[in-house]
Amino acid sequence: MQSESQEPILKTILKVMLILIISIVIISMLLFKNLFFKSTYLLKSFGELSVDPEIAFTNNKPTFLEFYAEWCEVCKEMAPQVSSIKDEYEKDINFVFLNVDNQKWGNYIQKFSVNGIPQVNLFDKEGNLISTFIGKQDEIKIRESINNLKKEENPYEEIINTEFSIIQENKKNVANPRSHG
Repeated sequence: MQSESQEPILKTILKVMLILIISIVIISMLLFKNLFFKSTYLLKSFGELSVDPEIAFTNNKPTFLEFYAEWCEVCKEMAPQVSSIKDEYEKDINFVFLNVDNQKWGNYIQKFSVNGIPQVNLFDKEGNLISTFIGKQDEIKIRESINNLKKEENPYEEIINTEFSIIQENKKNVANPRSHG
């Protein structure tokens, strides 16, 4: 008899504990959202704060051009490093960020043969391609290449890491003759 009377009390305690745990998780996510979602936020802000590529290639400043996607895990992983590089060099270098999922940038994706992301291209102030980094890169190596942009003679350098995301064809926006009416 006594166990039957304790059963509703136990159910109530379990409900309260479950609600308490869920509340703690939600509050923690709200308090630490920058920690959990910082990389995704950085990628979105890159695109919003990017210099227009047409301006970047004509204003006599070196250019840092990154091709990325918000779904790309390697891009998210590198975002804090890229952000610190941007903060340090943005007065002297154009920073251009092009989302490969945006059809608007298709001509640049083709022009620079982008088939893996992140892809970072570094250009000197005359717009000559100096370095191409594909995949996850060491921040120190990127900084070295940026510092080498100031030299008069820059041989082209391509650095590929096996950790990158393959660009998938975006079939959502493909039009066919029957899709317009």
